[in-house]
Amino acid sequence: MLIVKKFGGTSVGDQERIMNVARRCAEEYSRGNDVVLVLSAMGKTTDILLKTAREINPKAPKRELDMLMTTGEQTSVALMAIALDSLGIPAISLNAFQVRMETTSVYGNARLKRIDKDRIRHELASRKIVIVTGFQGVNRYEDYTTLGRGGSDTTAVALAAALHADACEIYTDVDGVYTADPRIVPGARKISEITYDEMLDLATCGAGVLHNRSVEMAKKYGVPLVVRSSLNNSEGTIVKEVTNVERMLISGVALDENAARISVMGLKDEPGIAFKLFNILAKNNVNVDIILQSIGREKTKDISFTVNEEDVETAIRLIEENKEWITFQQVTSNVDVAKISIVGAGMTSNPGVAAKMFEALYSVGININMISTSEIRITVLVKKKDGEKAMNAIHDAFFGNVD
Repeated sequence: MLIVKKFGGTSVGDQERIMNVARRCAEEYSRGNDVVLVLSAMGKTTDILLKTAREINPKAPKRELDMLMTTGEQTSVALMAIALDSLGIPAISLNAFQVRMETTSVYGNARLKRIDKDRIRHELASRKIVIVTGFQGVNRYEDYTTLGRGGSDTTAVALAAALHADACEIYTDVDGVYTADPRIVPGARKISEITYDEMLDLATCGAGVLHNRSVEMAKKYGVPLVVRSSLNNSEGTIVKEVTNVERMLISGVALDENAARISVMGLKDEPGIAFKLFNILAKNNVNVDIILQSIGREKTKDISFTVNEEDVETAIRLIEENKEWITFQQVTSNVDVAKISIVGAGMTSNPGVAAKMFEALYSVGININMISTSEIRITVLVKKKDGEKAMNAIHDAFFGNVD
């Protein structure tokens, strides 16, 4: 069997934890399985590097940030190879250049295009554990790129798909996918199985267990995913196309505090205005989530939408630079917001889910600013200070208070 294992930053945060991962991989290897290991940077390394760069230059070029941040994973994989060698296990560490993980040229949020499998296949044939840097790739300019925060998950799934692995195991500091973040909601419950679609929506809406693009890729290529703890041997959560468990009303509640609201007011109420606005943002890789358009009045309308907080300045600048072409009166932003989402395939056949969610928010005095829905998701925008309280209230309403 060929198994791809991915360990996050907390799982390799210090020498003791690195050795713990090395021993687990050695056990897999001793069972006769081929192992490809994907690692994130140790602990808070990426955050520390980013903080240092921002202190030196708050508007540091994205290319240079990628050059800087990719050093974290290279440290992790080299130390892991050294740890495995100390256990008598043959291993080799490879970075994005050595594997040749080709990506698009968008610094800070690149997408994988192609993986050269030859080097990995050769090393596996020599019965080595292959340790690959997560989170990074190489673009057509021979520059390092990064895949966005959490991108090591995507690296692992992409390798599993390219190598036709028998399993892809994602190890974190929690033992699976929960109905909510257990660090915020004490009564959160572990889910034994969840569909790709539900996991994708939860990940997109702020659940930090998996990178959303990794779930998207797993669904596309049918990669069997298991989310497990790096600290124990519990079964974890299986992510797959169809689950065998009975549908719950909802599968989970997600909180995203990295959100911002932008309002463009006084737009001309005519065809093509929304296209002009969102096309400019799309061409500059600014992702938009919730969109709300007001009813036209006096030949004008307002459009509000949400973006990631780090994209606010870019979005405002692009809109202002194209004011004459888009034609609007004013643009404002608000970073004091949070997105709360409920996700579940069960809501398609159960009326009253939205009402139950809104009642939970009303019961704790939380006002809703914007609402967005899909077939299996309802998302609302609230004040950032209300985010955790809203998450607990909604979770209690659907899953009961277990305290």
